[in-house]
Amino acid sequence: MKKDKVKFEDDGRTIANMNVEGMPWYKGPSAPKLSDGAQDGQSGEQPEELTPEGRRAMTGGILAASLLVGSIYAVAIFLFILFCIYVWF
Repeated sequence: MKKDKVKFEDDGRTIANMNVEGMPWYKGPSAPKLSDGAQDGQSGEQPEELTPEGRRAMTGGILAASLLVGSIYAVAIFLFILFCIYVWF
C-alpha cells in the first residue's frame, strides 16, 4: 500500500534571509524589506535597558558559568597529569 505524496506549498514566509554581502544574488541596502519588518536578523525592537542590579546579576551569572567551565578544564588537566605520572610512566 503506497501513501500519497504530500505536495509542497510555498506560503511565502522567510525562514532564513540568505541575502549575504559578497554573494552573486546580494541585493544592496535598497532591497525591499521582509514582510514581517525584519531584515538581516533585526526584529525592529529596541533592546531592554538593564538596571544596575540586573547588570550585576548578569555579570555574576556569566562569571559563575565561566569559572565552572574553567574549573572543569583544570580538574581534567590535573587528572591527566596524575595519570601520566602514576600510570603511564
